Amino acid sequence: MASVAKDKARKSINLALQGGGAHGAFTWGVLDKLLEDGRIRIDAISGTSAGAMNAVVVADGIMRHDEDGAREALQVFWRAVSDAARINPITRSPIDVFMGNWSLDHSPSYIFFDLLHRLTSPYELNPLNYNPLLKLIEERVDFERVRSCDAIKVFVSATNVETGRIRVFKKDELTADMVMASACLPFVFQAVEIDGIPYWDGGYMGNPVLFPFFEGSTSSDIVIVQINPVEKKGTPKTAREILNRVNEITFNGSLLKELRAIDFVRRLLQEGKLDPDEYKQMKVHIIEAQDRLDPLGASSKFNAEWAFLKHLFEIGRERTAEWLDRCHADLGNRSTIDIRAMFQGLGAEHHG
Repeated sequence: MASVAKDKARKSINLALQGGGAHGAFTWGVLDKLLEDGRIRIDAISGTSAGAMNAVVVADGIMRHDEDGAREALQVFWRAVSDAARINPITRSPIDVFMGNWSLDHSPSYIFFDLLHRLTSPYELNPLNYNPLLKLIEERVDFERVRSCDAIKVFVSATNVETGRIRVFKKDELTADMVMASACLPFVFQAVEIDGIPYWDGGYMGNPVLFPFFEGSTSSDIVIVQINPVEKKGTPKTAREILNRVNEITFNGSLLKELRAIDFVRRLLQEGKLDPDEYKQMKVHIIEAQDRLDPLGASSKFNAEWAFLKHLFEIGRERTAEWLDRCHADLGNRSTIDIRAMFQGLGAEHHG
């Protein structure tokens, strides 16, 4: 009975977790703080790429030992990611290590492999289709336990290579291959086939998808854990900067369309043009740290050093603590971002 009363006292949210390679450790910090706080109940998680990995690890950990189990599972998972990266030939340059820069922009090994991936297909470069992340996920996540999780709904998205459409895998069908499909960068890994259909990274068509929350969740609050910046000042000049910005814009495109649709429905409900019994008014919130993540550079998404992952983790915890202090009272009542202002480039956050 005490557990039921505790759950009722909590505010429920849906979590939308973006992908972003090693920057997913920022999301680890966000999740750790939310799970520790005690005032939040996660009703559903939608994740893409690293966000999908965080999502299944949380579901597995929750089934093992509630919130504490999820926090422990996340730490073990990200430590395993770092341990696996020790044999990775792509490392920071000695100068960057000395200067304390987390970027790989000056790393000869990163520059070489970056060029190699642009000139050769993963079918040529990696004909045996070796992916260390698959083994790591299989070893660290019990997917039978994930599929049986009754505490959190989980949605993982991947892009159908043949149709260009998004495919959302639901909790009760999830496998390690589906998570790998969600994280499959086509210039790095061969497409992941599921039931004979090839899939690439879900970020191309949903980073992450929000629409499963409309009918698949009882909560009307969506908290987006944002890794990829929507806005970025200045014009990219180098080939790498241009490609990185193109990827950021592409990976945010579908998310912005869904946010626009949410705002459109909100306005129609306010104007009495839609039946509130048929349409849910979603409240949207964002936890981000673009002022801290952007200066790290896109190449740092491939840096899995433990010190760096812990650095991102601490940023995630810090920003989530600030967000909870600022926005917890608004949960269930209203959005804490102005979606229309976001589209108009006027700044998205508002309070009070």
